[in-house]
Amino acid sequence: MLVAGGVPIATGAAFASKYNKTGDVVVCFLGDGAVNQGAFHEAVNLGAIWKLPIIYFIENNQYAVGTFISTATATKDLASKASAYGIPGRIVDGMNPLAVMLAMKDAVDYVRSGSGAIIVEAKCYRYHHHAGPLAGSNYGYRTKEEEQQWRERDPVKIFPEQLVSKGAFTKEQIDRLKDKAIEVVRNAADYCTESKDGKLFVKQQLWPKVESIEIGLRSDGHEFDETTFVGKNCFTEFVSSTYVGAIAAVTGRHLERDQKVFVMGEEIANFGGGPYGATKGLPKSYPDRVLNTPISEAGFTGLAGGAAMCGLKPIVEIMFPDFSLVAADQLFNQIGRLRHMYGNTTDMPLVVRTRTAIGCGYGGQHSMDPAGLYSLFSGWRVVAPSNAFDYIGLFNSAMRSKDPVLVLEHHSLYPKKSEIPKDNLDYFIKIGTANVIQEGKDLTVLCYSSTVDLVMQAVSEISVEKDISVEVIDLRTISPKDIDYDTIGNSLKKTGVLTIVEQAPLSMCIGHNISYQCQQRFFDYINRAVSIISGMDIPNPVSKVLEDAVVPSVESIKLKFLKIAKSTS
Repeated sequence: MLVAGGVPIATGAAFASKYNKTGDVVVCFLGDGAVNQGAFHEAVNLGAIWKLPIIYFIENNQYAVGTFISTATATKDLASKASAYGIPGRIVDGMNPLAVMLAMKDAVDYVRSGSGAIIVEAKCYRYHHHAGPLAGSNYGYRTKEEEQQWRERDPVKIFPEQLVSKGAFTKEQIDRLKDKAIEVVRNAADYCTESKDGKLFVKQQLWPKVESIEIGLRSDGHEFDETTFVGKNCFTEFVSSTYVGAIAAVTGRHLERDQKVFVMGEEIANFGGGPYGATKGLPKSYPDRVLNTPISEAGFTGLAGGAAMCGLKPIVEIMFPDFSLVAADQLFNQIGRLRHMYGNTTDMPLVVRTRTAIGCGYGGQHSMDPAGLYSLFSGWRVVAPSNAFDYIGLFNSAMRSKDPVLVLEHHSLYPKKSEIPKDNLDYFIKIGTANVIQEGKDLTVLCYSSTVDLVMQAVSEISVEKDISVEVIDLRTISPKDIDYDTIGNSLKKTGVLTIVEQAPLSMCIGHNISYQCQQRFFDYINRAVSIISGMDIPNPVSKVLEDAVVPSVESIKLKFLKIAKSTS
């Protein structure tokens, strides 16, 4: 993993241990260089405030690649950082195996007592250059004399001699142990390698098959084998619900049905249901499973990733999509990739919810549409429901998925009312299925989330003014590998003209990729260049007047549709 990337994941494993009351203690090994990363501090803070059963074991080998410890931190003892988080810190001679064993025994006893996290710093040395066979002195950042001084303390040499001198072992027993260790390593090397021209190579039959390269990129979908997917026409009785009401209701349903589900995020347990009502009533009903977090997106998203790998089902609220950038390593390098990196040996049943605030006047750092960002990482599935009915069905599928799923919400939809089935929050809409909202023969329009309403209003105004037949498709799922090209292709066979409408700036649109795919798949049906209606390539202004000018409006969408229709007539 990247430096410190595993610390929040390990903290999540400790969270799962405490949550499931297994009694397990997690030991997270990290190097001295990782202590200077923000992820370390965010994770340790969570481990401290939630009293998680974890030992953060810092192997202080003096160098992060070629950077000496004193030039990386002003703190002489890294374990002293523990005091900032109100947890104990222990320092041990990492060159003394017995001292390390006793220090770890003490740390484990402390954690098992229920006291929470602890830091252990082992002061040791790395003789060779980082990830290589040569000594560090070959690269000039340290001296041979320094290396020799540490060699004189080498436990591989010193500890056996001490065991013999204390009468714990005889020299013959030590020699047999050494021979056995050499034999085990040699057998392992012989199993994996063969010699050619004096060089070692991995045996040909052990190389992975090229055709296996995508295995583990995502779940194979077996979790949906017994799932029945439905449409709105499958129900007869409905009630009215706001979009945000549907979020709280279906989240509560999962908390009610499955003890492995928990919700975490900033402020979500405050105000009776979070700052926007998306967890309304849930903190009171599930006080131990609707958890406020510090402002530390990398820490709590990474923790959720580790908890998911241990079988829990986290629902994470990222207050604004822009904050995904703060947690980018955990979201994209870790959560989105670990199934593939670990050879398909782990699931990642994690749901992230986030609320797009375009139109709120929150400015350039709180107004991102994250669809384009998440679409860059193939491990993520992304759904963007435009109404309460779709929200419930897609959220249920997201919760059943063994892959991480981003549920993209839009602030303008929160108060919007629509119909949901009466007394039924348990239906599923298949991830990867679009919805044809209105059929037409002149123009195919793709949209998602809040742009669905904008498009439908523009189309309704056009239908009054001009004789133009527009087919409107709500994509619903917008991760690149999941987009419903079957539905899009069937539409293009009729219309031959494609327009994609998004609020995101043009440089962050998913429309570019959709346009390319459609031209590759449906070239024979497309009669003119695909057009994209998007926001301007500038950060969203705080001023409402300026923000309204930046993002597509009903009027600008209508004018673009009319221009397209005129050019194709």
